Amino acid sequence: MGSITLKAVEKWFGDVQVIKGVDLDIQDGELIIFVGPSGCGKSTLLRMISGLEETSRGQILLDGNDVTHKIPSERELSMVFQSYALYPHLSVADNMGFALKSAGAPKAEIAEKVGRAADILKLNDYMDRRPKDLSGGQRQRVAIGRAIVRKPKGFLFDEPLSNLDASLRVDMRFEIARLHKTLQSTMVYVTHDQVEAMTLADRIVVLRDGLIMQVGTPRELYERPDNVFVAQFIGSPKMNLMSCAVDGADFTLAGGGRGALQTEARKSATQMGVRPEHIAVVAEGAGHCTGVVQVSEYLGADYFHYVDCGPLGVLTVRTSGASDEIEGMTVGLSFDAPNLHFFGDDGAALR
Repeated sequence: MGSITLKAVEKWFGDVQVIKGVDLDIQDGELIIFVGPSGCGKSTLLRMISGLEETSRGQILLDGNDVTHKIPSERELSMVFQSYALYPHLSVADNMGFALKSAGAPKAEIAEKVGRAADILKLNDYMDRRPKDLSGGQRQRVAIGRAIVRKPKGFLFDEPLSNLDASLRVDMRFEIARLHKTLQSTMVYVTHDQVEAMTLADRIVVLRDGLIMQVGTPRELYERPDNVFVAQFIGSPKMNLMSCAVDGADFTLAGGGRGALQTEARKSATQMGVRPEHIAVVAEGAGHCTGVVQVSEYLGADYFHYVDCGPLGVLTVRTSGASDEIEGMTVGLSFDAPNLHFFGDDGAALR
């Protein structure tokens, strides 16, 4: 078992409050990811769960037991850091078994647990090597293996892939996803990379200034953001946002574009959002607005077009990579009505 519950947890550094009353239930076996901009409190919250940071107020429960004031070694959680922190003079096998050896575990038990971790992480061919003889991805797998041999109730990952190059990050994302399916253990993972969050998480926790802005599956956050912050933070390229005014049963955009409101609740909308893939390029003068394509980025499967629509600003449009090149052209843009998002003055979504 490895459920983790946070009850109104707060963290203060002197007079500065960095975690502001967070409530969260993490289910046993769930892979949950904390994301947010730099300084939002995601790493601090993870360190509070691990016991590396004291909790100023509130409670942290592990399987219903209060561990708020327990030291890290008493929490039955293993942490994997951004830095591999391997012992350079020890072999891979000795690095992975070091904690067990220090605890006085029998040699046979150490060999069995290290061997099992090596099988899971495909490290059997590297057990006699030193860290300097390994790639960055292999070193991170050794660090994860060191955590596995302790058989914790949960794993805590603090930006474990940020030191790797782009191709290794893709490989390691696959390794972590496979590891989660194999171990079926609770994992709490911190990253600033929303691609990692979207591809790995069962649920994502979006943080801002020490507060939870929304918790949900990747699909829920992408398709039904609760507020402007989540709408623009989740998704790459980010959601287009523009001011709108309500006129009867229609909305009106700056520059005169109009469209029908989907529900009565949206009549209080002051902002409208639309994802780049939910905008169609149409003839000049047609659609909801007209603009000049300033830049087109060809990415193979997709084009990202940046269209200057005057009072609406520059909108990002995503089209198929097989579509025609339109950079420099004046085009119309048509928004897909069922996929429009509306927000009130306070930034909250209007359902």
